[in-house]
Amino acid sequence: MGTFLVSRSTSVDADPALVHAFVNNFHEWKAWSPWEDVDPDMERIYSGAPSGVGAHYAWLGDRKAGQGTMEIVASSPERIEVALSFVKPFKASNDVVFRIEPGNGGTEVTWEMSGEQKGLMALVGKVYSMDRLVGKDFERGLARLKVAAEA
Repeated sequence: MGTFLVSRSTSVDADPALVHAFVNNFHEWKAWSPWEDVDPDMERIYSGAPSGVGAHYAWLGDRKAGQGTMEIVASSPERIEVALSFVKPFKASNDVVFRIEPGNGGTEVTWEMSGEQKGLMALVGKVYSMDRLVGKDFERGLARLKVAAEA
């Protein structure tokens, strides 16, 4: 077993409140999440609060998209925390944090995911770090978030 932290950042030429709105509402993730295009037939279920604390998102897709849930567990203008649980293809629970800070006339956004690799994923982690597995996805997602917020 091993703990991990994946972190990526970008600058967005948009007001922090606008960037916050894209992250704080799971309905908006279709515009920027790097995984929304993995399975065009993926089932999405939104429940709980419409945005912010208590907002819940579940997905069920093909083998590549898998199955899981996310829930916003804390939200302030500077920070959004998401509890992420994967059901398939591997069970895992991770903590996700988005830091949204004013900077350089726009917004500095940092996307982090941390957790513990267990079972088969602990073995995979000895060959492929979580950073290597999802770091590029975070970069793609932040680039898409930048485009969406700057439009």
